[in-house]
Amino acid sequence: MTAPSAHDRHTADRAVRALLVCSPGGHLQQLLALRPAWEDMDRTWVTLPGADVGHLLEGESVVLAHGPTNRSLTKLLRNLLLAWRTVRGLRPDVILSTGAALAVPFFLVGRLLGCRVVYVESLTRTRSLSLSGRMVYPLAHAFFVQWPQAATGRGRAIYRGSIL
Repeated sequence: MTAPSAHDRHTADRAVRALLVCSPGGHLQQLLALRPAWEDMDRTWVTLPGADVGHLLEGESVVLAHGPTNRSLTKLLRNLLLAWRTVRGLRPDVILSTGAALAVPFFLVGRLLGCRVVYVESLTRTRSLSLSGRMVYPLAHAFFVQWPQAATGRGRAIYRGSIL
C-alpha cells in the first residue's frame, strides 16, 4: 500500500471543485441530466444569458459568458479572457461541458492550468462530431458520445449510452 500523494490529501480535505460549462437550451438540459455526476461537487456554472438559465440554475453559482458564440472570433477572445480569470480564480479540479462553443476557451485554459477536462457530445450528433467537439477532442481527458456511430473511427471517444 502506498501513501496518499499531496494531491490526494488536498482533495480529500475538500469537495471536488467543478466548472460546468454549456450553452443554454439543449446543452444546459443535457448537463442538468448529468446531475448524479456533479451534484456532490462544489460547482460553478458558466453559460450564456438565456430564457431558461435564471430558472434552471436558480440558487447556483453562475458566471455569464459573452455571446452569441457561433463562429465569432471576437466572442471567442472575450470568452478566452473570461476563462483565464474564472479558471485561475476558482481553480476547479474538473471542467465538464456538453457544448457548445463555450467549451473551447475553457478547455484551452483548463488544460493549460492542469484541470481535468471532460466533454459530452450533444445527443443530436448521431454520426459526426460538432465543430466544438472536433475542436476540444484533442484537449479532452475524456470524450463521451451518445451514439455508437459517433465513436466510429475516434479511438478515444467513449460510448456509454444516452443521457436523456
